[in-house]
Amino acid sequence: MIKKLLLLPLTLVLFLPVSSLYSQQSENINTHDLFKNSGEIYFAFDIGSPQELEVLTRIISISNVTGNQVFAYANRKEFQEFVELGYSYRLLPHPGSLLTEDQLRPPGSGKGPSTMWNYYPSYQEYLDFMNGFAASYPDICKVVPIGTSIQGRELIAVKISDNVDEPEAEPEFFYTSSIHGDELTGYVLMLHLIDYLLSNYGTDARITNLVDNIEIYINPLANPDGTYWGGNNSVNQAKRYNANWVDLNRNYPDPEDGPHPDGNQWQTETVAFMAFADSNHFVMGANFHGGAEVFNYPWDTWSKLAADDTWWKFVGREYVDTVYLHSFGGYFSGFNNGISNGYQWYTISGGRQDYMNYWHSDREVTLEISDIKLIPASQLLNHWEYNYRSLLNYIEQASYGIQGIVTDSVTGQPLIAEIFIPGHDMDNSHVFTKLPSGYYSRLLWEGTYDVRFSAVGYFPKMIYNVDVSNWTTTSLDVKLVPLNVGSMEPGCKRAAMVYPNPSNGLIDLYLPEQGITDAEVECFNMNGKRLLLRHLNISDEASFVRLNMGNLAPGLYLVKLTTSNASYSDRIIIR
Repeated sequence: MIKKLLLLPLTLVLFLPVSSLYSQQSENINTHDLFKNSGEIYFAFDIGSPQELEVLTRIISISNVTGNQVFAYANRKEFQEFVELGYSYRLLPHPGSLLTEDQLRPPGSGKGPSTMWNYYPSYQEYLDFMNGFAASYPDICKVVPIGTSIQGRELIAVKISDNVDEPEAEPEFFYTSSIHGDELTGYVLMLHLIDYLLSNYGTDARITNLVDNIEIYINPLANPDGTYWGGNNSVNQAKRYNANWVDLNRNYPDPEDGPHPDGNQWQTETVAFMAFADSNHFVMGANFHGGAEVFNYPWDTWSKLAADDTWWKFVGREYVDTVYLHSFGGYFSGFNNGISNGYQWYTISGGRQDYMNYWHSDREVTLEISDIKLIPASQLLNHWEYNYRSLLNYIEQASYGIQGIVTDSVTGQPLIAEIFIPGHDMDNSHVFTKLPSGYYSRLLWEGTYDVRFSAVGYFPKMIYNVDVSNWTTTSLDVKLVPLNVGSMEPGCKRAAMVYPNPSNGLIDLYLPEQGITDAEVECFNMNGKRLLLRHLNISDEASFVRLNMGNLAPGLYLVKLTTSNASYSDRIIIR
């Protein structure tokens, strides 16, 4: 039996001599024996205060926190760092090894009917199911490759849409499950959901409306190497980490902690899913987990609230309150009646949820849908009954808010444009249009908003007092006028755009070219005297730069922007 260290307060541990910690651990811990059969272990320990989690979350993979009790996973390197802190811990049976083969399959048979979804399929059955969906419903379903895992297993999704081979001016929605390979309730529920959407299309009005108006992508299994660690025939022995013993849900770029917050290179699976996000334009989604029952909304990485915190609570309440109507008492009953801000539960860095929200303007949530990570197969249909109405509600929310198409006012061609709500948007909560349609979707809590539309080479446009109601679509198409008003100074190609104009001196200078990184801006009075000269270093993706010209007297001025390619000018009135 491995002896365990006495619990030491974290503040004390951090000041203990390193040699003291090492000597204790060398007497009590044989990590070779712990990890000789697997690259990860599961354990629990107690903390003295929630503040300790800020340190611990950067060392081990925390799975749940209930009061002062922490449940976590670690690979060999992570566990060695953890034991040096001096915590007393308890090794626990791995969640992926608790059920027998009989408990993973339907009672009395080696295989259940494929339409029942009451067992965990083998890896080959999973592939057969996914390809079978596309073969059975080719007009509305196709298999979309995402990539392959480290061990060569397929990362795939299905796309469900009324025009499945065509990109449409519609919101794109993405469900993905089991980035942690031993959290598998969502795996089977996603297979069931695919079947439900396809088999009810054309006969159920609500399902038909969803498929006709939303491009739905579903990836049931994001970490097949972890799930089938024990072999392709069974999920028995499923692991949390991938084949390199890395937690994929700590492996994404983080808004606060940089590109590699876990200290690991991006894994094969991470790169594949990041590329998949780049190649699509998801506006909303969820990733499914187990080990708790909670609707966990952004942010996970920092304590500040999301710009759309009120909307997140509204959508979360709809999901959980619907669950309450169709489940037993006690399901989803923890936290704030089933919902929680991620940071307030426990903080993580490198999570997929924050990555998608911050870098892809995709409202993605973490849905923990079973306290037990690997539930018996006999409970799968019960969990479907508890959740499927909420799953549909959540998809439906992608069709609400403000949406429309942004085009060039002269040519009618769709544009890549930014949609920004002044006084509301922050931390990359603004959204962009997608090509080839120029479509955008801005999900919002009900209220009245001023919305600014801008694109490189175009005059921005502000639309005031846009009314938004919950469960309602506000349609708003916008045409932007190109910056082609002709030269205001000899040698200038065309006008650059300053906004607002007139101004009190604080202006945004919109860039008339893509890819400008270095430029020079000058300001002249109407007598030709130069009053301002500034060299600009511009980020690659910037569409404007902000200038403070508040020291100028009220009057009319000429603003000139010079790049390596051309010169541009515009007139501005300072009030």
